Amino acid sequence: MKNFRVQIILRLILIVVNVVIISQIYSKSGFNFLIFLFAALLFLQVFLLFRYIDIVNKELTKFLQSIKYSDFSAGFNKDYLGGSFTGLNEAFRDVMKKFQEARAEKEENFRYLQTVIQHVGIGLISFNQLGDVEFFNSAAKKNLKINSLKNINQLNGTYKNLLEKFNAIKAGEKITIKINAENDLQHLFIYATEFKMRNQNVKLIAMQNIQNELEEQEMQAWQKLIRVLTHEIMNSITPISSLASTLSKMLPELKSGCDTGNTEIFEDIDSAVNTIHKRSNGLLNFVEKYRSLTRIPKPVFASVSVDQLFIRMKLLMLPSLSENNISLNTKVNPENLELYADSDLIEQVLINLLKNAIQSLGKSDSGVISLTAGIDNQGKAVIKVTDNGPGIKEDVADKIFVPFFSTKQDGSGIGLSISRQIIRAHGGSLQVSSKPNEETVFTIRL
Repeated sequence: MKNFRVQIILRLILIVVNVVIISQIYSKSGFNFLIFLFAALLFLQVFLLFRYIDIVNKELTKFLQSIKYSDFSAGFNKDYLGGSFTGLNEAFRDVMKKFQEARAEKEENFRYLQTVIQHVGIGLISFNQLGDVEFFNSAAKKNLKINSLKNINQLNGTYKNLLEKFNAIKAGEKITIKINAENDLQHLFIYATEFKMRNQNVKLIAMQNIQNELEEQEMQAWQKLIRVLTHEIMNSITPISSLASTLSKMLPELKSGCDTGNTEIFEDIDSAVNTIHKRSNGLLNFVEKYRSLTRIPKPVFASVSVDQLFIRMKLLMLPSLSENNISLNTKVNPENLELYADSDLIEQVLINLLKNAIQSLGKSDSGVISLTAGIDNQGKAVIKVTDNGPGIKEDVADKIFVPFFSTKQDGSGIGLSISRQIIRAHGGSLQVSSKPNEETVFTIRL
């Protein structure tokens, strides 16, 4: 019989029978061996009874340990012991099922949050008070050009200033910082919050590259300003130029009808009028020239072989390169790399960048320009123009894309600004990084 209650009753009856037998034998002499034998049997019966009763404790212990070690596959199948055990086991199984469902739901939510965190466009890094990184999502990896980060102090070598900001920023604080990640200039907007997890203080850093947005706003602001200025200047200078031209034509007639003593005065007037006319025409030409900043044509996209593009650039710049004793090295990897772009506009950008590099190097026996193309780890096409010239000062590098800014005496200050606008029209970016007296790198990403 396997029913728990029946088993207990039978075991108790056997114990009572054994006690009665022992008492009967004990009253008679000469049966010491039998007394010892039945006494041993009694102890065994009592031991087995308590062991049998402990089934409940064992099942309860098994249940609690299953919860402790998150083992929700354990079975509770002692229904054969009776109705009370059937109810108990059903309760155990129901609780385990609820735990399984809760755990499955928790894991599903965790995977969902992990997926969201990994694919959200904002970079997220969390680290505890020891610097151990809890998570480091794809956007943050893309921003910092790092595939893995175990401890936040690993940034000390490449991004020392950024690490200092991460450690110094307080919860709820917002800051911006510029970083150069593998020649990719980024303007990061950083926000921090703090919380406790597993009895440790954890700092969560959210960062977003707003470089493109800043460049877009800056470009739009310059274009609006240029439109207003050119409109006002054209409206003011055009009548002045016209009047000066009219006066210049009238002066010979006026001069012939006046006394010869006034000839010198008319010559001065004629000189002044010609100066006004010449200068006003110069201003009109100046304004017309800078109108080009607001007249960038829309790209006509087509497949462009980068290898053939570089060959054309080399042939086009050969006279200037030879004149200044500068060598131009080109490399395309993979060799069949193609761009989906406007060939004419991209050529114009490369011409501007190569001319800048040649002017930076001047006449030098050791001048070298490298024109390279490849694909970065985000799958974008990257073209780099590198020279080993004197470089660009850090305070100047922030201004070289500003319209009309130039470090050259005869520079117009619009070449790089137009180049950046062309690249932005292609959905890409144009940035510069420089190490004084070592190299300057202009990087195009498309």
